[in-house]
Amino acid sequence: MATTEECRAALDKLSDHMRSAEGGDVRSAAELDRSVSCHITDLDVTFAGRMADGRIDVRETLAGPPREKAEIRLAMTGDDLVALVAGELNFARAWGSGRVKLEAGLRDLFRLRKLL
Repeated sequence: MATTEECRAALDKLSDHMRSAEGGDVRSAAELDRSVSCHITDLDVTFAGRMADGRIDVRETLAGPPREKAEIRLAMTGDDLVALVAGELNFARAWGSGRVKLEAGLRDLFRLRKLL
């Protein structure tokens, strides 16, 4: 089982990938300015912050589920987060099977799919 520190490192790595994204559509998706939360279900920890300027800025690590409804909300196990960022887990299949939950506005979902 992934630790809180490994999950935080995976989010930092995801942020680095977003920052170096190339191509107009991908870069546009990476530059969304939205509140974001990632609930790690097996650890019952939530990383909350902001996606802006092509990065994810984690501002808080909270015990339990998100306290506020972020504009982009993710939920998954720590192992799935680490596997997604490492490229070992296909996002579309994980989302389709319910292993990963992503909630956002329809326009944001269309933009985010270019990143995932």
